[in-house]
Amino acid sequence: MNEEEDNHNQQQIVIGKGTWLDKVADTLIKREKKLGRKLDLIRVESGLGASGIPHIGSMGDAVRAYGIALALQNMGYRAELIAYSDDMDGLRKIPAGLPDWLKDHIARPVSEIPDPFGSCHASYGAHMSSLLLDGLDRAGIKYRFQSGREAYKSGKLVSQIDRILQSSEKLGKKIAEFVGQDKYVSVLPYFPVCSSCGRLYTAAAEKYLPDEKKVTYTCKGSRIGKNEVPGCGHRGEADITKGEGKLAWKVEFAARWQAFDVRFEAYGKDIMDSVRVNDWVCDEILGHPHPLHVKYEMFLDKSGKKISKSAGNVLTPQMWLRYGTPESILLLLFKRIAGTHHVGLEDVPALMDEYDSYEDLYFGKVKEDNPAKLTKIKGIYEYINKLDPPKQPAPHALYRFLVQQASIYPSDPDRLEKVFSRLVKYGMVKEKGDAIMRKIQLAANWADDNASQHEEKFEVQLTDSQKKAVTDLLGVLGEFAGVQETPENAKALQSRVFDIARANGMEPKELFTLLYRMFLNADRGPRIGNYFLDLGYERASSVLKRYL
Repeated sequence: MNEEEDNHNQQQIVIGKGTWLDKVADTLIKREKKLGRKLDLIRVESGLGASGIPHIGSMGDAVRAYGIALALQNMGYRAELIAYSDDMDGLRKIPAGLPDWLKDHIARPVSEIPDPFGSCHASYGAHMSSLLLDGLDRAGIKYRFQSGREAYKSGKLVSQIDRILQSSEKLGKKIAEFVGQDKYVSVLPYFPVCSSCGRLYTAAAEKYLPDEKKVTYTCKGSRIGKNEVPGCGHRGEADITKGEGKLAWKVEFAARWQAFDVRFEAYGKDIMDSVRVNDWVCDEILGHPHPLHVKYEMFLDKSGKKISKSAGNVLTPQMWLRYGTPESILLLLFKRIAGTHHVGLEDVPALMDEYDSYEDLYFGKVKEDNPAKLTKIKGIYEYINKLDPPKQPAPHALYRFLVQQASIYPSDPDRLEKVFSRLVKYGMVKEKGDAIMRKIQLAANWADDNASQHEEKFEVQLTDSQKKAVTDLLGVLGEFAGVQETPENAKALQSRVFDIARANGMEPKELFTLLYRMFLNADRGPRIGNYFLDLGYERASSVLKRYL
């Protein structure tokens, strides 16, 4: 087979835009057609945790589900994302950094706990949900919000709760068989909210009264994590039509999948057992084929620890968006779903530049010989831009270069203008626009908050001849110390760098590339003569000395 035929075959088997999102959407449509279900509106869902500070992984669940909706839309189907807030869950522990008075509210539904950040929201749960929704809004993600509390209180889950509780004996045995948990053999998979103390997990559901749609309970207390939470001893009845309790996680997903006709929901490997049980409940108890799933790996911090609300290592969307664009977050989340993500704020610079590289490939400014790879990159770029990509590329400048330039003017009121003028001088941009000025501001934020990273040393190993060239360059820079930055002086310094390369048996391009890697962790950059004179002798020489 010749290369032309091979490329033709690769193009033939591309699904949609050639991304994992398209493959999932294609699998979903084939499954739905086999099940014989209507395809007039396909709903995908993401659960929003409301018990702690939302992190980048929490946002990832919703963003990826929205990506599937976009891929379905690209195939010609109407699709929407339901963002379901678990704001009926009880508070199990106090997340790091939140006030100690929350210990008095352990086991209470988060939608019934006061807002720990003041009175800007109706409850703890509403505040936490709003943080995640803010991240989605700022990233341009479209969704239909559904509060769990509202779903229970308004009776949207009543028929599902009724059928699940009437099948509780069968269910309890199945849960024990599936995951080895025999708790629900003797207790209903429902948590009443004790009408006396207001706690959720302390009241043991004992009997279901189907004619009255009520659950009898005794507030006996419960073990939550490592702590025993005492009950108040109250005996009462919880009305399932009024949201006076909630289903256990082992069955709740199934109830909302059926109630809202959900066709897709991804899940993390930490809740695999719950998903297995819920799939069975959905299929066998509720008579509704469970959604298509994709399992994803958890987000870990750079030390390999799980990013969690209680551990205090949370990386929030708001933290990321102080330094990076929404597009950089979407690139992180859309690139792939398989494999573990070790993520931290230090990834922002690379992802900002990587998005620019995707844009350059999309508009043909940079060539890519592998047609399958090019198709995939173009597809990811279009999904990042919600299937409405810009008509032309934005002006680009390396993020670390912008950080470096912004750090030269730490408290200058004209800081952004001065950095922009440098870009014009270097021929990187021609016209001022919102996109480039916003990027300069983000880089300036990084420069202000990450001063130690101005001393960052990249993975560059110098050979003996390269060390000699760098040493020679230090001497030349000394000659230009304090020299005014003019076109003539910049040209003279540029010429001396050429001479240093040749004197050390190197092609000039090799030395220039080496310098860009040392200063910007990139293979290209501004003209060296102008760049070094602008940086100044002290700053330029301190970088070079790090590698010697």
